[in-house]
Parts: sequence; C-alpha cells; structure tokens
Amino acid sequence: MSDLPRKAVTRTVKLAALPLGFAGRATWGLGKRIVGGSAELVARELQQRTAEQLFRTLGELKGGAMKFGQALSVFESALPEEVAGPYRAALTKLQDAAPPLPAGTVHQVLAERLGPDWRELFSEFEDKPAAAASIGQVHRAVWHDGREVAVKVQYPGAGEALLSDLKQLSRFAGLLGPLVPGMEIKPLITELRDRIAEELDYALEAESQRVHAEAFAGDPDVVVPDVVHQVDQVLVTEWLEGVALSEVIADGTQQERDRAGQLLARFLFSGPARTGLLHADTHPGNFRLVTDEDGRMRLGVLDFGTVDRLPGGLPGPIGRSLRMTLDGDAEGVYGHLCAEGFVKDSVELDPDAVLDYLKPIIEPAAVEEFTFTREWIRGQAARIADPRSPAHQLGRMINLPPSYLLIHRVTLSTIGVLCQLGATVRLREELEEWLPDFSPKP
Repeated sequence: MSDLPRKAVTRTVKLAALPLGFAGRATWGLGKRIVGGSAELVARELQQRTAEQLFRTLGELKGGAMKFGQALSVFESALPEEVAGPYRAALTKLQDAAPPLPAGTVHQVLAERLGPDWRELFSEFEDKPAAAASIGQVHRAVWHDGREVAVKVQYPGAGEALLSDLKQLSRFAGLLGPLVPGMEIKPLITELRDRIAEELDYALEAESQRVHAEAFAGDPDVVVPDVVHQVDQVLVTEWLEGVALSEVIADGTQQERDRAGQLLARFLFSGPARTGLLHADTHPGNFRLVTDEDGRMRLGVLDFGTVDRLPGGLPGPIGRSLRMTLDGDAEGVYGHLCAEGFVKDSVELDPDAVLDYLKPIIEPAAVEEFTFTREWIRGQAARIADPRSPAHQLGRMINLPPSYLLIHRVTLSTIGVLCQLGATVRLREELEEWLPDFSPKP
C-alpha cells in the first residue's frame, strides 16, 4: 500500500548512483577545462549539478536519506562561500519540504490506525499536507471540539527505508565528507541509525512533547503545542501558526533574526534544565517565530521525535570546562578533560595548546553579545579541517565520550542555525542562567 519508495533494491540503486554521478561530473569538468573553460565557472557549474542531484535524490527518497540531508543542511553556513552558493538553495529545500504521499494512502493509514470512522474525529481535514519530512507528513485539520490541529502521519515502511538508506549512505560517507569541511560524516550517519527506533515511536514522541508543553505552558518566550491524540503511526497536536525559521533565514528582518537567535539559544540551554530532555532535531523546519497579539515574538518548537534524556539537565562538566577556558586556566581545563574522558589515558597533550584550540570555539561566550556569521563559522571549520593546522592535529587526539555525542551535535547544529540567521545573541546570559556549573562561584 505504500507510495514511499521502500524496496531495498530500488532505494539502493538510487543512492548508489550518487557517487557515480559525482565521478561522472568530475570527468565532465576535466573535459571542459581541457577545451579552455574557465576553472571557476566549471567548478561552479559542477557544484550546482552535484547539489541538484544529491538533494533531489535525498528529498525524493524521504526516509534516512532525507533525514541525513536535513542534518547536513544546518551546517551549510560552515561551507566556503564558493561552495555554499550553489548548495544553499538545494539544502534549504530539505529543511521543511518533501514530495507528499497521495491522499488515498494517507486515508488508508488513518482508517487503519484511527478506525474506519476516522473522519468523525475531525470537523475538517485537509488532504494536501502542510509539511512533509523524513518519516512522516503533517496535515492541517480541525478536531471535533473545534481546535485547530496538526495530524502527523508516518509513512508506511518508514523504518525499513530509514535503515536501508543509512546503511547505503555509510558506504560512501568518504565521498560526502567534503560537503562540510571538518565534519565527520560517518559518526553522524551512525548516530542517526542508532536513534531510528525512537524516531519511529510516536508514543515516545507524544510523551516528550507533553513534558515540554507542560514545562513551557504560559512561557513568555517559548511555545510548545500540546498533544491532542496519539495512536500508532499517527500523532495529533495543537496547530501552531507562525513563520518557519527557514523563512526568517531567507527574508527576515534583523530584529526577527536576533530575536529568533536569542530564543533558540535560550531553548537549547533552558530545555534540559526545565524538562530533563534535550530537543535533538535542530533544523529550521522544526521551529516557528510566533508573534502574539501584543507584538511579542516567541519561539514555537515542533517535532520531539528525537530527544536526549538528561535527568539532571546538561552535564556539569560542560559548564565547568567552559568556565575554566574563559578564565584561561589551561592546567585546570586540561585536567578536567582528562578526568571526563575527552583525553584518553594513552594520549598526552600540552595544556596550553588545548587552551589555544578551545578559545576561538568559545568566543561567543567570552563577550556580552556575539554576532554569529557564516564567515566566523567558516573560519572555525577551516582551522579545524586544514591538515596542516595545529588545531586539526590536536583535534584528532581529543576523544568525544559517547554520552556527549548527541549534545555535541545539537550544539553544533544550533550554532549552524544561528550563523544562518546572522543573529546577534547574548549567549553568555543564557549560559549563566541555565548551564550547570558555568557561573563563577561567589
């Protein structure tokens, strides 16, 4: 019954064609150069064609392919401008859009999950999806009690598709690596694969969303729509009106960008403290800028399918390490990193070199307010990616303990979005309020 391309052989053929396409375009580019084409123009056209094929394929397949594309899209701001230009439009399309399932398939899923009389639960139901993502799509509707709701319907065969895609993508992770300098693609794919079961479990997602909705009820800065109804593969939540963060990135005023950035940083650090959960799917399609009747802008948060469980909030060692780095305590931060497993027992590093490595990364926390830009994050990416750089060599010797993997990715993703926004943010203010052990002791 599924309209999602889910047969392993079909999906494998589509994904396997990607590296072949890359190689073919490289040969074509060489040919153009031989006959006198401008190197710059040839490179730009080659990047454009590569972007179009890569993200068209990822978007068509949905599943793990699109999930990977969305995870990659938030790092677009780290790409060098000559590469980012052709890729930016294709990446942005993945952030909150994908080819929809036909209405007949959606109706069949709803009849199976909600019962043959499913229409009686709704006063209205729009067949055309309002949004489509990696494992499901959302329809706007009116619940039988008059509330406007979002009906999230999981694609039939989504689990099989996710596993198949990510397995195939991991096989040519090395070819995808150059898309984002300094980022390890294979660990990203592994982590996405490890969280498939959680992502597919709408009961778990509903519980995470309820916890957030209760914690942020009446909050002046963050709004989380409550859960209305949930059954296997169908999740009904309150409808949230607002401007998608991807639209703010594309066309927002500076005031909107700064406000969205500040609230995104606030949610990143306050969420775990208030709920014991870390929202771990930080791409612009999951956030809205909601303007209240009094003109106040709040951050609307959607999609709680992937969370990290942090009962005590963010780990105290993060705040302590960050504070020691800001204070210039090389010996202290190095000893702390060793104790927490960031430096393996078999490795010995120069504490001053470690401090020099960390200081540029934490620059946004060293000042009262910081403007996140694409230029800044590109500089960080280039510093870490260049094999000749001391930062690159030292970075290869620093270990990331498994318990920090998701926190690390969410933090990097959030910084990527802040750079896409070009937002000026009072980050230190949020750290002092919400990050355990960061504030200096009196």
